[in-house]
Amino acid sequence: MRLTWVTGFGALAGALWGAVWMIVVGILLMLVSGITTQPPVGFALLIGAILGAAGFLILAKFKDRQGLGVLSLGALAALLVVTLFQPFGVSMGTGPFYQTVAMVIWAGLVGLSLQMGLTGYTGEMVSRYRFEVLAIRLLKGLGFVLFTIVVALPFYVMVMTSLKSQQTLLRNPLDFSIDLSQGSASLFRSYIELFTDYNFGTFLMNSALVSVLTVFITLAFAIPGAYAVARLRFKGQALLSRSILLIYMVPAIVLVIPLYAVFSQAGLRNSLTGLLVVYPATTIPVALYMLQGYFRGLPSELEEAGLVDGLSRVGVILKITLPLSLPALASVALYVFMIAWNEFLFAFMFLDDLDMFTLSRGVVSLNSSEVPRQHLMAGSVVATVPVLVLFLWFERYLVSGLTAGSVKG
Repeated sequence: MRLTWVTGFGALAGALWGAVWMIVVGILLMLVSGITTQPPVGFALLIGAILGAAGFLILAKFKDRQGLGVLSLGALAALLVVTLFQPFGVSMGTGPFYQTVAMVIWAGLVGLSLQMGLTGYTGEMVSRYRFEVLAIRLLKGLGFVLFTIVVALPFYVMVMTSLKSQQTLLRNPLDFSIDLSQGSASLFRSYIELFTDYNFGTFLMNSALVSVLTVFITLAFAIPGAYAVARLRFKGQALLSRSILLIYMVPAIVLVIPLYAVFSQAGLRNSLTGLLVVYPATTIPVALYMLQGYFRGLPSELEEAGLVDGLSRVGVILKITLPLSLPALASVALYVFMIAWNEFLFAFMFLDDLDMFTLSRGVVSLNSSEVPRQHLMAGSVVATVPVLVLFLWFERYLVSGLTAGSVKG
């Protein structure tokens, strides 16, 4: 691959990173400080292109941290010069601390991106394979940044809005900075009022109860069902195995009206018991599908040895199959819990009593002109954070369970 192609690719990569990080940092600066910024994307693109074109030569001469420092300092100095000390379209006299920090972050991110993308390439000709590696690095990095922003930015806005007062939101809706000097009671006023005035403690307990019971009911039916499909031989086994997920071909909205009529006549509407009938009915098929695949992958010789040693079929499941299936059980339990926790349609249709509301139903009840917007955002945070924390905490055990399960037997 000719040197000019590599140089051109470095310029393209640098231009993209310069522009992307300028947009990201400019938006974050506006959200954090309340300063109305006008990020100079064109200048950032030009600076990034120049640094990218010379990046592989710089990284060949300066290794590791030195190369990163040279690239970052070059980006920082160039930004100040070409923008005439207005790095984000406003004078440095406006929020000098925030703008300085933002400049350093932008320069560091541009330098780090170029170092990670171009490192290992000297000024020599490179093969087509190594050139493709450069392209993959760039696309993977851009994709990671894009999806991180798509996920993190709305969550940041949601959290910051929940910590604002009504007066501050009306004065500047785009100012998402936080005044820490106001004290914790004032800062978390929305959350305090959410639990004292809007019954969110009850909503939280209802969601937790329904979600946990849905997990237990689902596993109680899915484990023996999946084991039977995976291990036992009976008439219609293949048909049952292939038709497990047929229920998902029927949209939930089609089932709501008949279920509403049946539950009204049976006295199950406006009760958590009704949800505990519907939720497992929708989660058991996918749990069956996930577990049967895992059970089929377990060595059948271990179960046959257990049967030879005198264990019953139930004993084999309890003492051999389930211990080996802990990673799959953890995955299914987490997936079912998240479905039950976040489900809205059936809760919205079946629940009218405020004391029976789940979190998803309770958050919707806050979406009215009579409820301040910060309370709605606080309710969204309360509904989101427990599942997020549970997933991050549970993931460690999923990974360790997969490692332990792979060497048993």
